[in-house]
Amino acid sequence: MKIPPIVCLGVNHRTAPVEVRERLACTLDQLLSAASPTGDLALLSTCNRLEIYVCSASDPAAVQDAVTTTLAQATGVAMADFAGHLYCSSGWDAVTHLLRVSTGLESLVLGEPQILGQVTGAFMQATEAGVLGHCLTQLFRAAIRAGKRARSETAISTNPASISSVALAQQHAGDLRQQRVLVLGAGEMGRLALKSLHHRGAADVEVVNRTFAKAESTATAYGVTAFPLDRLSERLAQADVVIAATSASQPLLTRGLVAEAMAQRPDRPLLLVDLAVPRDIEPAVGDLPGVRLFDVDDLRGTLDDALGAREAEVPQVEAIITEEVAGLQNAYQEMTVRPLIVDLRRKAEQIRQREMERTLRNLGAIDDATLGHIQKLSQALVNQLLHKPTLYLKERAVNGETGKVESVREMFGL
Repeated sequence: MKIPPIVCLGVNHRTAPVEVRERLACTLDQLLSAASPTGDLALLSTCNRLEIYVCSASDPAAVQDAVTTTLAQATGVAMADFAGHLYCSSGWDAVTHLLRVSTGLESLVLGEPQILGQVTGAFMQATEAGVLGHCLTQLFRAAIRAGKRARSETAISTNPASISSVALAQQHAGDLRQQRVLVLGAGEMGRLALKSLHHRGAADVEVVNRTFAKAESTATAYGVTAFPLDRLSERLAQADVVIAATSASQPLLTRGLVAEAMAQRPDRPLLLVDLAVPRDIEPAVGDLPGVRLFDVDDLRGTLDDALGAREAEVPQVEAIITEEVAGLQNAYQEMTVRPLIVDLRRKAEQIRQREMERTLRNLGAIDDATLGHIQKLSQALVNQLLHKPTLYLKERAVNGETGKVESVREMFGL
């Protein structure tokens, strides 16, 4: 089986602390501005991981070096500061890795549901940027398909544990039904936190977001109160628990801002849970009296009671991954004959158009309807004649019968 020329380079919650991950946080545009890609390229960036996927005919080691250099240039972080935290996989290992990521098997909390949306977002961004070719398109579609199957065919995401932030808050702050909770951010992480708060009976909940319209629509969906970002200081002073999950590039809760809020309520403690990477809350905030600060790395020990049930679903999810990888193997084998099929159809189309021009010259003037019928007839003949040869070529490629494939090229003089 031919090995696909795919390389994955990244860092995640297992290989690098949040301090390193937030420094490496970047966008696809930043990567592309740092260096022109040597092949297909996609970037998966979440709070727990940053992974770059490349499909290139170059040697995997050379691709790894090039991508590492590009990442350093895009982020301004010296390679020496993060090289020891990188992991790299290639070929079928890289393929399987992305499918495991998409199904939630590689998440900080098993069965994390939002990772599927993040993989889909990475696919869409790379497609829109024009840097995703057929090779990675096939891979990401398989990963998205596997993620959807894992959620529909298994219980891997039942009672999603990505909202373990809420479990952590309840563990350290007590009954959330007696607490005033502020959710900072109305994106996917924020909405999942609101959903979990609702299930746990929290009634005094507020959401603050940079875009107030989005905060309002999210608040309406979960029956909570929305505030614009310029009222953050005011709402912070009233909160008992804050769950921060925005995509801001700089901390929104600084030591000064939180100290000011604490001065207004000296006898009430404040619990802060920061889910964002880069962080929404300055680490120094945790040194303030009365403040307890947790970040995404602190969520490792807060898995809910459903974790055992989700672990029982892992074999079924792995079976789905095995099926999707097998399908990809066939798809990548078929890709080897794609240029031949394109050449074959191009030659057939040239012949069709040449014969159409000759026929139309002999027919003389005809109406548009008749011309349309003749065009459809000629196109249908070509498509039907090439249908079985196309299937034949794909089957031979999947079976590794390269000799028969080359004989077709000779047969048609391609």
